[in-house]
Amino acid sequence: MLAVAVVAIVSAAAWIYLVAAHGGFWLTGQRLPPAGRGPEQGNWPSVAAVVPARNEAGTLPGTLPALLGQDYPGQFQVFLVDDNSDDGTGAVAAELGEKEMRNGGAPLTVVTGAPRPGGWAGKVWAMAQGMAAAEPDAGEGPEYLLFTDADIAWAPHALRDLVRSAEADDRALVSQMALLRAESWWERLIVPAFVYFFAQLYPFRTVNDPRRRTAAAAGGCMLIRAAALRQAGGLEQISGALIDDVALGTLLKRAGNRTWLGLSTSVGSVRPYPDLASLWRMVARSAYVQLRYNPLLLAGTLAGLLLIYAVPPAAFIAGLARALEDAAPHSATVASTTGQLTVTWDGRISAASVAAAAAGLAGWALMTASFVPVLRLYRLSVLRAPLLPLVALLYAAMTADSARRHYSGRSVSWRGRAADRVEPPAR
Repeated sequence: MLAVAVVAIVSAAAWIYLVAAHGGFWLTGQRLPPAGRGPEQGNWPSVAAVVPARNEAGTLPGTLPALLGQDYPGQFQVFLVDDNSDDGTGAVAAELGEKEMRNGGAPLTVVTGAPRPGGWAGKVWAMAQGMAAAEPDAGEGPEYLLFTDADIAWAPHALRDLVRSAEADDRALVSQMALLRAESWWERLIVPAFVYFFAQLYPFRTVNDPRRRTAAAAGGCMLIRAAALRQAGGLEQISGALIDDVALGTLLKRAGNRTWLGLSTSVGSVRPYPDLASLWRMVARSAYVQLRYNPLLLAGTLAGLLLIYAVPPAAFIAGLARALEDAAPHSATVASTTGQLTVTWDGRISAASVAAAAAGLAGWALMTASFVPVLRLYRLSVLRAPLLPLVALLYAAMTADSARRHYSGRSVSWRGRAADRVEPPAR
């Protein structure tokens, strides 16, 4: 029990640090920086949206019209890259584009994807083709590139807000983590924790601090100043990145640019994950990539997850159980001198069991409290917060399975396309 108490105290200390000094990762207040009126009428910068799309024919009718119909005062056009789909994605996109164009929507260009060169990740290659179409002449083209996904639904004012914030705060990258779908039982259990863990790995406040090296972005919504991307070497610098958003955020920040990452309720993903298997694949696809295929990092990550998330409730339960056991009568005598029964016992409650229970409860309470803001963001009951340790164990299993898939030769893929093994950029 002494060993359990020591580990529980270490875990509780870690939670004190995480909540108090880890960039406020658990808070959800990192929203678009407040800005003024924005550019004067007629001076709004030009924007080209690039949408990689592979087998998205069923998704586009629910998302593409909103993107094409953005209430944006400047020049805006959309380039959708049909990445060798076999479900008619390109034809569906073209039909939607024509319809929205008649209703005053932005012009749409459907780019037929070329075969992927060796060393390029599928999605990054699609992004590069869209960027090339938006910039037919070197150095000529839109002032901003908006990289988004085919499953992202946009509020009418979302692009205007992005550009206003980028211009007002001189940011080369403004990215918002889309509000993910949380409708099925498994989505409500796992998706909020996905956002929570991402923010713990890349605290938004730290990412947004130009003095700190930590960098990241969210792939569903990345507004990038085109000149800054060219000066940083372009998408060729992250050609093989399977976690393209973090790689792109890192590329731009390390080139000396100011970047920003936050949360949003104006940009949301409609991608369904109806069961555990689909969510498992989503996490396992990139978990071991993020660990740079390093067995030592894998072991450290799994040990860290157990220490941070599993130890507090386990220590609390074990310490409480031992304390109750110690307090139970071990021997008793019965006397009836006055017609009443008197029971005595020699139970002793150990300090180690009390320390284990107290430290475990403290760590679990801090963990629970820190999860509440994300649950509220997703409009879910805060009563789910104490279950975070169980969800963390699921994520640990997904991470271990990601490594198993790698060593068994199963390729990581994007929308069904196998990708070459590549190393992510250093953080």
